[in-house]
Order: sequence, then structure tokens, then C-alpha cells
Amino acid sequence: MNRPLTVIDMHTGGEPLRIVTGGYPDLPKGTILEKRAYVRDHLDHLRRILMFEPRGHADMYGALLVEPDLPGADLAVLFMHNEGYSTMCGHAIIALGRYAVDQGLVPPGSDLTQVNIECPCGLVRAEVTMRDGKPAEVGFKSVPSFLFACDQALTLDHCGKVNFDIAYGGAFYALADASQFGLEFGRDPVSAFVEAADALTKAAQAAIPLSHPDADDLAFLYGTILTDGRDTYSDVPTRNVCVFADRQVDRSPTGSGVTARLAAMHARGQIAAGQARVFESITGSRFSGSVASVTTCGPHPAITANVSGRAFYSGKAEFIVEDDDPLAAGFLVR
Repeated sequence: MNRPLTVIDMHTGGEPLRIVTGGYPDLPKGTILEKRAYVRDHLDHLRRILMFEPRGHADMYGALLVEPDLPGADLAVLFMHNEGYSTMCGHAIIALGRYAVDQGLVPPGSDLTQVNIECPCGLVRAEVTMRDGKPAEVGFKSVPSFLFACDQALTLDHCGKVNFDIAYGGAFYALADASQFGLEFGRDPVSAFVEAADALTKAAQAAIPLSHPDADDLAFLYGTILTDGRDTYSDVPTRNVCVFADRQVDRSPTGSGVTARLAAMHARGQIAAGQARVFESITGSRFSGSVASVTTCGPHPAITANVSGRAFYSGKAEFIVEDDDPLAAGFLVR
């Protein structure tokens, strides 16, 4: 680390986003997936410094802005977390939409400002609602998303048989009703949801090969979303918790997870195009989501989704590393 790392911190529905504003070296030119591979293989020590203690924590999330490669992209982003690098992150898109307008990366419009963000999963279009000349709510239109595997079942230790789907919303998730684990939102501790979700993720990763028509780098199970089972369209909000990467808990409803749930709901005939659902997280924060259009993704019937929420600033910092600090590289205690 040759110079300080500077960041601006935001949160969306309680889920942190640490946006890197300085300190990274320039990356080689190439596609977004090539940049992701380069950062993973050559600069991962910087992720650990930013995400891990003593500067971060086990549930920290980050965004590194890089040079766009796709035509029409206003900016490009690499996502990072406690285990590595994600392919899509909806809560980050919501925060980056506001950030891009506030920082002058995109000139503001009068009522709506469009921000085109290149992600490892593809181009995501964010729309920033302007109120009194300032960014407010941010929505985004997802990449094509689909139900990959329907009505799967695995037998888990201490849980027995568990039924679940696997759906893609920019990343692949296992989707399961939490009641199968004897869990109830508002009653059971988050730690119990983490244990159940992590068990399903590991079992599904071992049992079910994934594929994506666009790139092999997208074909991995990112985590598990446990739901309250209220999948059929209703005016009543539906609750879920997403456990991803290395047992990381999303404080927001999870933008890519909401997209994956909408793809599964639509494939099952539980929601129609244009119908809006409210998705609630473990913090009580909410995203609105709807099916924007029906499309295809390779051999899969697919949808695009609209997901919206609000992001807020929480601080900014400059991080340094002293040469004789034995814990400079970062650590986690769980």
C-alpha cells in the first residue's frame, strides 16, 4: 500500500457500502470480468484492509469504481465483501445512483436522472428521483433474471428435508421458506437464520451445478435467502434475510435477491408484470420490486425487475497502514 485509501461510506436500508475514492492503483484495460479477475488475483490485500477489522467488520461491503468498458456506461463498479467479489449488488446500485449525481459523475435532470452502471453481471440502469434538485429514491432495472432450478430438495443435518429453488438476479441464490427450519421472523435470533442459510448454501453448492449463458464467471451460488413464504402477490410486505459470501448478513432486503425472488415468483405464476411487492429486511427497511418486462436469457424464460429504495451517507475516512503493524493486513474474529 503506497498511499492512503480514501472512502465515502453510505448505507442502503442499513446495509453498508464503502465506496473507494482513492488509493487503488490503475487497473489494466479489459472487460469488467477481466478487471474483477485482476483485482482478485493481484490486489486482494486492499480488499482485506478495507473490509476486515480493524477498519471494517465481517459484514462490511465495498465498491471500487473502475473505467467502464461497455458503450453507454456512465461508470463501472467492482463489488467486494468478506469473501471476495460479487457479480451484482442492488443495495450498492441504489447508493451509487445517488452518489453519481451528488459527485457530478452524471449531470442531474429535473425530475429523473438516469445513471448507467456497468457491473460484472452486465449493464444496470439506475433512475434517481430528484426532489428539490437533490437525489432521493433510486430505482434500477435489473439484468435478465430467471428461475434456474425449481422444487429442489436436499436433506440437511439437524434440519431434515428442505425444499428450495435456485434463481438468478444478477447472482445466484437458493430461495427457501424459513419455516422449514422452524424459524420465524421477529421471534428467532439472526444467528439461527445464518446457521440454516449457510447449511443450505453449502449443501446446494455441492449438489447442484450452475451455469449461466453469458459467462462461466457468473455461475456460482452466492448465498441463500430465507423467506416468510409469502410469495404470492399481496399488498402485505414479505420478509426475507439474505446470507451470502462467508456467512455475511445483508441488513437490507437485498436488491439482487429481490430480483431473484421476483424471477421465481413470476415463473411460478405468483406475480404478473407491473404488480409491485414490498420486501422487508431484518432491520425493517424496505425495497419495492416489480416485474418490468418478460424476456429470455439464453435457454431460460426470464424477466427484468424494477427495484427501488433509498441510500444515505454515513461518513468518510482515510485509512493508512503502518509498516510495523502486525495486524495491518486485516483480520476477522468470527
